[in-house]
Amino acid sequence: MTAVFEPSPTPPADVLAVLSLLCPEVARDIEQNWNAPVSDYARHLWRPVARPASGPAIAARSILREVLHQRLGVIMQPEEIGKALEEFEHRPVIQSGLHCLLLMDRITFDALLLAWLGAVENGLSAFFGFVGTTMTMETIGREGPGWLDVGDDKVNLFGMGRHKLCRKSACVAGPVALNKRALEAVGDETDASRWLGTLLASQDKVFGTAADALTALNEDLVADWDRSGMALPVFIDDRLAAAAVARHLEHDGSLLCRLLIEPARRQRLECALQAAASSPFGRFLPNATAYFWGIREERVRKLVLENGHLIEPGRPHGLSIPFERPRLKQALLDGVLLPNLFLMFLVLAILPRVRVVGGLRQIGYVALFHSILLAALDENAPEERDLAAELQVRENAWGMRVIDEKISVREQLAGLPEGALFPDLLRQYRLRTFAETTDDLKLVRENPRWRKIGQAEIKAS
Repeated sequence: MTAVFEPSPTPPADVLAVLSLLCPEVARDIEQNWNAPVSDYARHLWRPVARPASGPAIAARSILREVLHQRLGVIMQPEEIGKALEEFEHRPVIQSGLHCLLLMDRITFDALLLAWLGAVENGLSAFFGFVGTTMTMETIGREGPGWLDVGDDKVNLFGMGRHKLCRKSACVAGPVALNKRALEAVGDETDASRWLGTLLASQDKVFGTAADALTALNEDLVADWDRSGMALPVFIDDRLAAAAVARHLEHDGSLLCRLLIEPARRQRLECALQAAASSPFGRFLPNATAYFWGIREERVRKLVLENGHLIEPGRPHGLSIPFERPRLKQALLDGVLLPNLFLMFLVLAILPRVRVVGGLRQIGYVALFHSILLAALDENAPEERDLAAELQVRENAWGMRVIDEKISVREQLAGLPEGALFPDLLRQYRLRTFAETTDDLKLVRENPRWRKIGQAEIKAS
């Protein structure tokens, strides 16, 4: 007989203690919602956020609204755009950490479902999900944006050769079209009624990039899974973040421009970055490129800052971009540069005062990014002092793999009603508690980064 899981009446104190070392706001969320339904936890994450109060935060929110307005203009009518942006003003939340994968990927599907639950439980017409698109089309063997996971097999989604898949990045690989023959073959072998027809409806379309294709296909899937349109997912990605950074760089006086371009301020920022990297929490920090990624020949490339230029290390004929405000701005607009994670979270979340919901590594590095910005601010500048006061409240939340089903998405969907898959799952997750779905925070306890932090804390005490 299979044992019935009985969650602890209170969250594990040792796990909360470790999380509290870096992310006390995340530990509080868990403690407050431990015995509540997962849908209540999702509602809590999408709760209101205080409006920006300092000059830099107000300016950052204004820029974010403008770039979001442009994105919404592609998928909504004007009256719907106004409603979505007004809702965002009160509940500015972005589900981050989504990978550039079709929603048949289990982890991506479960994360988007949590965001959908939060939006529906708060009566929102739309919600925002940030999709990272810098990954290569194949990350490791038969995984990544170029592959469709159907549970018992992987299908080459765009019919692209393995050599090309591992050498091209999703945000620039294109044009692409669906691998019609492979998809039709799947229909002969599996119960694919919950998704295959939706994909095949786009079999004759040509998309500019793989990222564009996956965004469009995921929009179609959600529309088919929830035909009532209870809450519309709006997918944004690195390219929207690039547009936001470019807007910040339009004026010499912007905070981001001062931090990047003025030598003394950049040195102070570099010192803060290095101090965070050498701290006990440094293992959370991504440190793969200098402020920006470069785009060349359909691939995302690491850059370093040398002699006033962003260059590709070890490639004399690679990218070389002067680290100057006008040149950086233009390169962002031209699609030659993308912001790294630090700049991305600065312009999408930390400066505009947006709650960002992500995975177990992300909650760590967002907390560090927050502290890095605080360390880089000039306490003698009134508007930066005001921003520092505002940043005492951190908007950082855990939302990836809170729902963590172990079966494939195809199996999850098999018994659900067509056209009402998400509403049916909403009813299910109103009955399952946070403690149950997270298996007493088993995922946190087993996470290698958090486990090492806990071991170090035990040794120190």
